[in-house]
Amino acid sequence: MAAAAAAIRGAARRPCWTGTPEIYFTKAIDNSRLVKVEDPRRNREMTQFLTAMAFLFLFVFTYTWQHFKAIEYGYQIESSKRELANLTETNHELRLEHAALRDPERIDVIARRMGLVPPVPGQVMRLDGPSVADDGTAPVMASATPAPFWARR
Repeated sequence: MAAAAAAIRGAARRPCWTGTPEIYFTKAIDNSRLVKVEDPRRNREMTQFLTAMAFLFLFVFTYTWQHFKAIEYGYQIESSKRELANLTETNHELRLEHAALRDPERIDVIARRMGLVPPVPGQVMRLDGPSVADDGTAPVMASATPAPFWARR
C-alpha cells in the first residue's frame, strides 16, 4: 500500500504537458510603404450590392408602412362606426323627446297649471295673413312701394 501511495505522489509531481515548449518572437513589420490598389471590379460589385440592398430596404419599409397604415385606418373606421351608431341613437332619443315636448295636450296642461286661459276672440292678431281690420286705420309694421322707373337706373 505504501508503494501505491508513493506512485500516486510521484505521478502528481510530473508536469501535465510533454514535448517542446512553444516560443513566440515578435517581429516588427513596417507597412508604411504599402499602397492599396483600387479594384474597380470589386467597387462596382459593392455599388451594385449596396444599391440592391437599398431598394430591398425601401421595398420592405414601404410595405410595412402601408400595412400599419391599413391597420390604423381600420381602427379609425371602426371608431367612426361606433361614434355614428352612438350619435344615431342620441338623435333618435332627442327626436322622441322633442315630439313629447311638442305635444299640444302636454302644453295645455302646463299652461293651465300656470294659470293661463285660452284667448278670447279678438285677442289674437295674425301677422302672416290679411288682417281682419283691413280698412287702412290699423297700424302698419312696414310697407314697401316700388321705385319709379327713372330711379331704377
